[in-house]
Amino acid sequence: MSLHLAVEARGLTRWHGRKCALDALDLALPRGGIHAIIGANGAGKSTLFRLLLGFQTADAGECRVLGQRADALSVADRKRIGFVNEEHTLPGWARVDRVVAVQRSLYADRWNQAAFDTLITSFDLTGRQRVGQLSRGERAGFNLALALAQSPDLLILDEPTLGLDVVARRRVLDALIATMDSDNRTIIYCSHQIEEVERLADSLLILERGRVASFSAPDAFCDRISLWIADIPFAGPAHDTVPGLLQYRRIDGIHHYVVIDQGPAFADFLRAHGARSMEAMPVPLDRAVDAFLTRNHAGTAC
Repeated sequence: MSLHLAVEARGLTRWHGRKCALDALDLALPRGGIHAIIGANGAGKSTLFRLLLGFQTADAGECRVLGQRADALSVADRKRIGFVNEEHTLPGWARVDRVVAVQRSLYADRWNQAAFDTLITSFDLTGRQRVGQLSRGERAGFNLALALAQSPDLLILDEPTLGLDVVARRRVLDALIATMDSDNRTIIYCSHQIEEVERLADSLLILERGRVASFSAPDAFCDRISLWIADIPFAGPAHDTVPGLLQYRRIDGIHHYVVIDQGPAFADFLRAHGARSMEAMPVPLDRAVDAFLTRNHAGTAC
């Protein structure tokens, strides 16, 4: 296992009843930067996080976090890992200042008050407020401020901006960008908001049916996918013969093909099937991800 990796998994497998949530997953995330994880519901993201945090154990395979076995993390190991999920769960009866005092005591050797103050001032909280009185955006900001103040070497964020308004979301994203001034911190960021991924991520990991379907920089992933618009009389080629087809639709008689890993030779394919004219263009990240995740439905209109 490499010391240069924040997370490493080999053959990681986890079953939930008859459903295979993680299917012999292999993964290697280097230390530093923001690694975004996306996937359809049921792809295995939450299961992966529970295994990384030691909340569950694998049925087969192994994983390490910051060089340590995830199923045998010590108290000191856990202090190096921060976790914020979409629920932002804190006791509703607790006052903000008391929660901060407890966290400061638990993480006394790592506590960064400046990091906490920098973020929390954007949310205009008072120490005497109870957690149950905070809005969803305020709870999100409070949770993230606590996590950053703990100075984690690894910060796992599972849909941290879900349900937040535009202003609260921007504050959270700005805080994450600011915290990356430290080269030693690694962030694993899970979100269905592709614009957030595009703004934040150094690398993009796509999970599908419990396996890694793609792992690259977001720009490199987009470079693999292109949209071809072709004027082909009648029906055009059968969908199962189109190389690299991810999505297809026909608009006003013009054929639109979203394809992966196809170069100039794709133009020859279209000409061979009667294309009178064609144009290739790049695809933005949100459409590239959507096309990749729905490629098994490429024969239907989209």
